[in-house]
Amino acid sequence: MRHIDKIIVHCSATPPGMKVDAKLVDEWHKARGWSGIGYHFFIKRDGQIELGRPMEKIGAHCKGFNKSSIGVCYAGGVDADMIEEDNRSSEQIASLLMLLRFLKNLFPIATIHGHNEFSEKFCPSFDAKKEYATL
Repeated sequence: MRHIDKIIVHCSATPPGMKVDAKLVDEWHKARGWSGIGYHFFIKRDGQIELGRPMEKIGAHCKGFNKSSIGVCYAGGVDADMIEEDNRSSEQIASLLMLLRFLKNLFPIATIHGHNEFSEKFCPSFDAKKEYATL
């Protein structure tokens, strides 16, 4: 297994009414010339956690930090006008917390971050570092 020291949280930058899943994100990323979905996990609006890229493989989700990180993405993050909005469903909030606890058990030294800490993006539309500081 790779050395993992970061877990990076992302949003798909899609409005709440749009149906998004790991398969669709995989198609988007392949259209960009990538080998497939860049995230290791994807959380749908109903809270279902889907597998993305295998954890053993380096992700394609945060330039400069992929080698030693796990990428987690949730569906949403913008409103109907494509303006940044923390619109996680209660199911997504619960699933994200459960997944992050699981990943922290696997990788105890890993710190949790939002993509916006490493890029000039609003993603994931909330302060992930602050929200998960106690994990």
